[in-house]
Amino acid sequence: MLGIVSLVFILSACSNKPITNQSTGIWDGLIVLNFSRAIIWLANLFGGSYGVGIIVFTIIIRVILMPLMIFQTRSMRKTQEVQPQLKALQKKYSSKDRETMAKLQSEQQKLYSEAGINPLMGCLPALVQLPIIWALYQAIWRTAVLRSGNFLWLQLGHKDPYFVLPILAALATFASSWLTTKSAPETNSMNTMMVVGMPVVVFFTALNVPSSLSLYWTISYIFQVGQTLLIQNPWKIQAERDEKQKEKAKHDRAVRKAIRRAKQSKRK
Repeated sequence: MLGIVSLVFILSACSNKPITNQSTGIWDGLIVLNFSRAIIWLANLFGGSYGVGIIVFTIIIRVILMPLMIFQTRSMRKTQEVQPQLKALQKKYSSKDRETMAKLQSEQQKLYSEAGINPLMGCLPALVQLPIIWALYQAIWRTAVLRSGNFLWLQLGHKDPYFVLPILAALATFASSWLTTKSAPETNSMNTMMVVGMPVVVFFTALNVPSSLSLYWTISYIFQVGQTLLIQNPWKIQAERDEKQKEKAKHDRAVRKAIRRAKQSKRK
């Protein structure tokens, strides 16, 4: 998390000057400029609609990032599945003395190892995605032509006058967060905060930025909802979890039954 926050500050410190064909440097001249050119090319391909260009390019970027998202989702799911065991360990080793804390850390590492979880690798996809998503954001924000066109009722360089995109972005954020937390075996205050707080933050942010950026966020979160349903369907995950619990209960009953039979045999 510290690495992600640091990267945000580093990228935020990049130049905010308009992107043109004369832009230079690795970030502006190589990355952001080519993102901008790709969006404009797609817009021209679809009849000169910069709004459609933003939508198509956003979807292309999200599709390219899907393998990383699948990796991150699987890592997150493994982490969610061991939360009950992790809480049991924290309760067992609740003392704050050095020896107990070291024992807790050792047991946590053992639990992660047995479950095939690498906490650091779970952060890697987010670190890779962040500069790509930020470059897309800046390509839209810093390219004058992408903020000067029209799309449906929108003037891309101005705020949405009817608040449609902020509302859609907030609803899509809520749906994505809710679907993600619904697949967790347990809920907690952090999950609830994410489900409730993120849509509010997105809504008020989208109210105060050009509609080109609101359009990008809306499409991103709508795509994320579909992606979640595809690779982390909470109802499918819950059904698999219930099936495992049934199998475990069946196995436990068989073991208890075998033990009772063994005791009865000894008595005879």
